[in-house]
Amino acid sequence: MRQYICIDIGGTSIKYGVLEQSGQFLTTGEMPTEAHLGGPSIMEKAKQIIREFLSSYTPSGICVSTAGMVDCKKGRITYSSPLIPNYTGTEIRSILEREFQIPCEVENDVNCAGLAEYFAGAGRGSSICLCLTIGTGIGGSIIINDSVFHGFSGSGCEIGYMHLPGGSFQDLGSSKILVERVTQIKSLTPGNINGKWIFEHAKAGDADCIAAIDEMVDILGMGIANICYVVNPEVVILGGGIMAQKEYLYDKLRASIDHYLLPSISKHTKLAFAQNQNQAGMLGAYYHFCHCHPELYRQ
Repeated sequence: MRQYICIDIGGTSIKYGVLEQSGQFLTTGEMPTEAHLGGPSIMEKAKQIIREFLSSYTPSGICVSTAGMVDCKKGRITYSSPLIPNYTGTEIRSILEREFQIPCEVENDVNCAGLAEYFAGAGRGSSICLCLTIGTGIGGSIIINDSVFHGFSGSGCEIGYMHLPGGSFQDLGSSKILVERVTQIKSLTPGNINGKWIFEHAKAGDADCIAAIDEMVDILGMGIANICYVVNPEVVILGGGIMAQKEYLYDKLRASIDHYLLPSISKHTKLAFAQNQNQAGMLGAYYHFCHCHPELYRQ
């Protein structure tokens, strides 16, 4: 059975593992990204991971999920935020293929999360799946009939930049903004609370926390509905840190989406929470690789 090295490069950590063709991980691990050291440092870490795996495994491919905008056809980073300096322009695929002589494919991390949910999670069996990752920003991916919708120039579903009254979607509805809002309302010292703290206090009846969450939910419902009017997905899947609060949030989010969507559309739009958690990026990178190399997916 074939084996694949999977690497998920995030702003905080790099997750990695070896995946069997059956979909089971043989081993997994994690290390700090140290994003401030920049793209060259990240590539050295990726090489180190691969070298260590090659001493015990014979992989058929290297599957990379990464933060930043990705040109999948070339396997390169077309844009990365200043949080990862000197990463824009990094030729991930050519660097790793030249070093190890193993086929490599690269995809954006949010698209990988969507692929993981589409093939092995909450979107399994759907025809059109919209996946949102809600954290310090808001990322999105659309999977249509087994394939990621990339748009004309590769920037399809950059939904965090979508304009809403008052600002962009991610500047109004992300978990980061929720924390900033409560910090300001309660005149707290920045950095002393997080999303978990806010939800714990909301469940205990804190009116400020409840109101801030409800405001975030309203913005999320509006943004999701706007996307649904264009894409008409069968299922909307929410991931990121917000996933841990699904019992508290599901009914609120369902009501908000229903408020902004026409009933004839809303009744055909399922709402779900992501299932693959920390392995989503690696798993989705594997599915992307299989899509690019069907001949290597066969036993």
